[in-house]
Amino acid sequence: MIETRKARRREIFGWCMFDFANQAYTLLIITVIFGDLYTRLIVGDAPDYRLGNLLWSLALCLSYLLVVISAPLLGAIMDQARAKKRMLFASYAITVASTALLYCVAPGQIWLGFALIVISNTAYSAGESFIASFLPFLGERHELGRISGLGWALGYAGGLVSAGFVLVFLGEASAENFERMRWVGPFAAAFFLVAAIPTFVWLREPAIGERHDLRLAVTRTAYLRLVQTVRSVADLPDLAWLFLSILFAMAGVYVIVAFSFIYGAQVIGWTESTRNLMFIVVQITALLGAVLFGALHSRLGGRLTYALTLLLWIAAILAIYFVESMTSGLNAWLGLALRAEQVFLFSGLLSGLSLGSSQSVGRALVGMFAPESRAAELFGFWGLFSKLAAIFGIFGVGLLQWLFGLQGAVLFCILLFAVALLPLAAIDEARGVETARAADEGARAGGV
Repeated sequence: MIETRKARRREIFGWCMFDFANQAYTLLIITVIFGDLYTRLIVGDAPDYRLGNLLWSLALCLSYLLVVISAPLLGAIMDQARAKKRMLFASYAITVASTALLYCVAPGQIWLGFALIVISNTAYSAGESFIASFLPFLGERHELGRISGLGWALGYAGGLVSAGFVLVFLGEASAENFERMRWVGPFAAAFFLVAAIPTFVWLREPAIGERHDLRLAVTRTAYLRLVQTVRSVADLPDLAWLFLSILFAMAGVYVIVAFSFIYGAQVIGWTESTRNLMFIVVQITALLGAVLFGALHSRLGGRLTYALTLLLWIAAILAIYFVESMTSGLNAWLGLALRAEQVFLFSGLLSGLSLGSSQSVGRALVGMFAPESRAAELFGFWGLFSKLAAIFGIFGVGLLQWLFGLQGAVLFCILLFAVALLPLAAIDEARGVETARAADEGARAGGV
């Protein structure tokens, strides 16, 4: 574990443990288990599940819309009131409580499941921005890639632990096994509750701003500061271009997170054993991707490393779409008898590498370009663009799959990642770091 001039090992470890803890929610509720349960069993509009897929898309989009509306303002409040840990704890508590209540959702209770996903995913997604706002205070700017990579890597280690629970205790996602599968909510909640304790014990509130009453921060300063930030976006041009890239890249990422295991069940028709193996493949490769590309970040620079992760995503989407053709080709050329679900694991390998690396490097770049005095506010904008991307991507795929089926809709992701590459040409990494440093010096000189 790294120790830096700004933070000790245990504080960095405490920060990383929040990634470890919240991965249970991402993996078990959004990506793997509950999404499949909701579309196939709770809504259950067989054989194509288009209504279930659409409602799942709408629930996620509504939660992300709530984050888009609130995240930058909440970030400004956190900066002004020195309330980062308080706000982080509030999001954590709401996520844990609403996730535990998913146990109460039975087949046919469509709107209860819909409401609990909206509440839990809103709180979880806000917490992502809140925890990320601590990153600039943990190390020097050139160290943030490694620190962010360690966080994501530990997060995917948490995913492996969650996957182990699924493998051992839950079993198959079927109507006959529903009474066991419904425990996924309480388990994810308990995992998050316990594993995040080191975060609140060891992570310090950054000594930026003055400690005010939260209501006072809202009424006096936060809104005005938010307006000022929007107006002064030209003062941080490299961060602005990065946010534009993140808008399109994260749209594709959220589509894959929300629909990859649904795709495996509905399009590939995989067996339980292959689904369980995919858990492990994605988590291990995502962990390796976060660590590997975190190291590359220091060697190649953030912009080039981030571009490589987007190219890797395009390769992963092509592998997902052409899995049937790849299976037929391998069987014909090599005389094998592979099934599509086995070849689909290769797509999972590429997706895992892309998932861990792109999110880690993107978060680190925001930390490099964001002045410390406005860290929570600007990470609120990171959350805004990420969740706006989720609305755009998931709702777009939801409509496309309604019209053309899920397999055809996944090609939309290639366009998203390709467009995300374009703004990177305008980014000057050295200029972005220097602009952030100059803004901090100006803030200190002005007594902020």
